[in-house]
Amino acid sequence: MAKLAAATYSEALFETGIEDGTLDTLYEEALTVQQILKDNPDFSRLMNHPKILREEKEQIIESVFKGRISDEFAGFLKLIVTNKRYPEIDHILESFVLKVKEHKKIGIAYVTTPLELTDTQKQAVKDRLLKTTDYVSMEMNYMLDKSLIGGMVIRIGDRVVDSSIKTKLEGIEKELKSIQLKRA
Repeated sequence: MAKLAAATYSEALFETGIEDGTLDTLYEEALTVQQILKDNPDFSRLMNHPKILREEKEQIIESVFKGRISDEFAGFLKLIVTNKRYPEIDHILESFVLKVKEHKKIGIAYVTTPLELTDTQKQAVKDRLLKTTDYVSMEMNYMLDKSLIGGMVIRIGDRVVDSSIKTKLEGIEKELKSIQLKRA
């Protein structure tokens, strides 16, 4: 249900931004609000508290965000509060940000390697991904996993390219286990 709400609200905000020509502004404001919420976890606890009335929560939204974001985005946040969807705010904003990035052809890649890559290697991976995808820019996220032994695993959305030695060894092991030896 939370995914459906996030998709519905983020789609509505996205469509509004497209229609009004304010998509870039809404995107920047969504990033700002995400950062504010991340930096202030007590704010979400306050907004999710059951004993605080909806009207008070709407006033809190207005007083905290007035002047920091557009009236349109503040109205969107108040709508989320009015419809009792504030517990899904993180998912809604994340869904919207991802939708805008996809629209702008910004890819998000997660690269896992057993060793730290040099800046030159990182740039080579990024350049290769840009050349082999439809994205015009790429946000790169690098992680280490020593169990890979060698190679790398790249994930972009739901696509995974696994060229790690660990996975290759597991494949060989699986093949060897499936071979039945004949007795002479």
